[in-house]
Amino acid sequence: MFASAELGHRVEDAVYKKEVPGLRQALLDAQFDLIGQAKFPVIVLIGGVDGAGKGETVNLLNEWMDPRHIQTHAFPEPSDEERERPPMWRFWRALPPKGKIGILFGHWYTAPIVGRVLGTTRKAELDQDIEEILRLEKMLTDEGALLLKFWFHLSKEQQKKRLTALQKDPKTRWRVTDTDWERFKLYDKFRKVSEHTLRLTSSGEAPWIVVEGADPNYRYLAVGKTLLAAMRERLDETAPPGPPPDRNPPLLPAIDNRHILNTLDLSQRLSKKDYGRELEKWQGRLNLLSRDPKFKRISVIAVFEGADAAGKGGAVRRVTGALDARQYQVIPIAAPTEEERAQPYMWRFWRHLPRLGRVTLFDRSWYGRVLVERVEGFSPESDWMRAYSEINDFEHQLACYHTVLIKFWLAISKEEQLKRFKEREKTSFKRFKITEEDWRNRKKWDAYQMAVCDMVDRTDTAQAPWVLVEANDKYHARIKVLRSLCERIEAAL
Repeated sequence: MFASAELGHRVEDAVYKKEVPGLRQALLDAQFDLIGQAKFPVIVLIGGVDGAGKGETVNLLNEWMDPRHIQTHAFPEPSDEERERPPMWRFWRALPPKGKIGILFGHWYTAPIVGRVLGTTRKAELDQDIEEILRLEKMLTDEGALLLKFWFHLSKEQQKKRLTALQKDPKTRWRVTDTDWERFKLYDKFRKVSEHTLRLTSSGEAPWIVVEGADPNYRYLAVGKTLLAAMRERLDETAPPGPPPDRNPPLLPAIDNRHILNTLDLSQRLSKKDYGRELEKWQGRLNLLSRDPKFKRISVIAVFEGADAAGKGGAVRRVTGALDARQYQVIPIAAPTEEERAQPYMWRFWRHLPRLGRVTLFDRSWYGRVLVERVEGFSPESDWMRAYSEINDFEHQLACYHTVLIKFWLAISKEEQLKRFKEREKTSFKRFKITEEDWRNRKKWDAYQMAVCDMVDRTDTAQAPWVLVEANDKYHARIKVLRSLCERIEAAL
């Protein structure tokens, strides 16, 4: 894969000086068209051999374009804050919004490649990381991002010559470290692992562009022209990217009309006296669990979903009532803000992941895409259909990284919902809880029920199972939530 980058590519100074002014102007024009349209972000990954000119090239791109609209991120060793969350968290935080260019040094390929070369990970782990990366990149491109991946290459002889020259010059000596020379000794292994990784991750949506880094003029023009061509092509296209929304096989209800929600026993009840006793028991147990020394080794995420008026808020308050306010945060999810609409759908949820020893409660969640967005037509079918796999991948990453994830669906009958709606209208301090949108959603009860059944069927996994809560009786629902949460945390500890 690196053969074409060892051909000795060169560009004469006269040719370079002649081409740069026009290229700079064209890049600036494309950048401001990108800002004006604000329809997609540009994500540029910079990787490759030490000494191949990665830093100089990025500096030049910032010089050729307006650096105020370029977000450049480097990723050294993870901080304590980053180590307490899934590895991809630090990269999600660095994604540029629509209309901006993000340049990522030391991106999501670095740790898997270096770990394999140094022998701290096995080949099977590298291949698992590659699969995870491919899913991330497909999600980004499906969301409309323009993803460009540059790999700067030098032959072994060229790298040695480059590092030696940098070290001899007093002005650039600081750029060559002992680590660079240690890795040079592993050049052959780095090349083998890198080539394996690039071959498996050069996809149609995000191919690798390998650039020979020996000649500065060549690498600057190669990167600049590639970036310009990719931006210009996307900016000038008329058809929206992605597959047509009508190519997915339909999701049909069960032939006998029997599904997971209509098999629940919604008649379950708990007396007020029993409720008081059980509430004290389970809140006390949850409090003790949250103060267990081993609790600092995990994080907890609880998702609360359910029909309007199903009692999500009441259940959340009974959970928080057992916890120290410094230990948890409640994230209410409503319609996305302008900032959130400028990012991939899952970004707004990645940003709220808790540190170890903390609890995050989502009052509605990432399941909005396969529920309200599906039923109300806010998302094309192609978007909410692929969301199932994206959600499962997200939850898999959480479960693999010390997170106890528990998902509650609070189920009530259509008759109970109507009763609660009318009570809210009559009670002065509850009127804010009932809106025209609630009544409008109620008219689509059957469509929402089908969406819920599909959601549970496709996202109920061993690592992140759904807890279906019979919620016609609020006392019963609250105790089931607390008991289930305690049992999951106890199992994890």
